[in-house]
Amino acid sequence: MTQTTLDLTGLKCPLPALKTRKALKSVKPGDLLEVHCTDPLSVIDIPNLIRETGDKVEITERTEKRIVFLIEKADAAGTQAG
Repeated sequence: MTQTTLDLTGLKCPLPALKTRKALKSVKPGDLLEVHCTDPLSVIDIPNLIRETGDKVEITERTEKRIVFLIEKADAAGTQAG
């Protein structure tokens, strides 16, 4: 299992969700993507995105200055072919 960090601090909606979606395409099933955001709307946008992709997400940190998501890429069998 590998973990990749994606620093999206300073980006505003919809860029954090769009860049997270793009980064997830290069992550292998079972691997982790750690996403750092500062946009307050990302707490809505990123979980909604992950609901669409079928991956797993949890917010591991939420402060006034940043939000950190830990996303686990789902197995290929559990996702739809695109």
